[in-house]
Amino acid sequence: MLKTIMKHAQAPLIMGILNVTPDSFSDGGQFNKPDQAIKRALQIHEQGAAIIDIGGESTRPGATEISAEEQIERVIPVIEGIRDQNDDLLISVDTTDTSVVKAALRAGANWINDISAGEASEGMLALAASENVPIILMHRQGKSDRMQDNPVYQNVCLEVKQYLQQRAQLALDMGVLKENIILDPGIGFGKLLQHNLQLLADLKPLVDLAYPVLLGTSRKRFLGEICNQGDPEKRVAATCATTALGVSAGVKLFRVHDVIENKQAMDVAWQIKRHEGAC
Repeated sequence: MLKTIMKHAQAPLIMGILNVTPDSFSDGGQFNKPDQAIKRALQIHEQGAAIIDIGGESTRPGATEISAEEQIERVIPVIEGIRDQNDDLLISVDTTDTSVVKAALRAGANWINDISAGEASEGMLALAASENVPIILMHRQGKSDRMQDNPVYQNVCLEVKQYLQQRAQLALDMGVLKENIILDPGIGFGKLLQHNLQLLADLKPLVDLAYPVLLGTSRKRFLGEICNQGDPEKRVAATCATTALGVSAGVKLFRVHDVIENKQAMDVAWQIKRHEGAC
C-alpha cells in the first residue's frame, strides 16, 4: 500500500493529526466528540492531508497511559463515521496496543502508528505482517510519563538510527514487507532541545536507510524554547521551517496539526529540491 502511494506521489505527503483526547498537549478536548472529530478529519483531508492519524491516548510529556478499552471507545466511532462518508481516505491509528489496532482495522483503519516501535504490546509486528498494512516505527527514550525527566545519549543521531534499523529488521523478520515500514526519529520523545536539533540537522543518515521517514515536530515544546513562544498554536511557522528542512533531507511524511500551512511549505521545498543539481 505504501509503495503504491509513494510511486504515484513522488512528492512527500502530509499526515493530519486528529487527537480524540481531552488532554493532548496542543488540541486536547477540541475533537474528543465523534461528530467534531469526523468533521475535522474530513476538513483536514480537504486541506491536503493524505492520511489522517487518529489517537485516543495522549502521549505528551507527563501523560499517563489509559486502557485499551477507553482508547477503543474514543477512536472506533470516529473511524466508522469517517468511513460512512469516505471509503478511500487513508486512516492511521496512533496506539501502542494491539487490541486497539485490531478494533481499528476492523472499523476501517489501514495504517498503524506505534510510538513504541512494536515494543509495548506483544504481537504488534506480527499483526502488521498478517494484515499487510503500513506501520510507523518510532524511537522514544522512556514512556510518556517520565520520558523528559533526564534523557541521556552519547550520540543521539547514531543511537536513534541504530535503534530504528534494528526494529525495522525485526519487523522484516516477522514478515512485514519492507515497503510497509516507515521510520520516525521521535522528535520530542525523550529528547532535550539539543537532541532534537542534532536529529533535525542530521536526518540524511536515517533517510539513507531506504525506508520512508516520517517527521513529527508539529507545535512541539522545543520549537517554543527556540522562539520563546509558550502557546503551541502559535508555533505554526516554526513547524513549517522544520517541514521545509525535512523535505530537503529526503523525508517523505510529515505529521502535522496545521495542514494548509505545512503543505505549502512542503510543496515549495519539494519544487526546489526537484531542481537540485540543475546549475
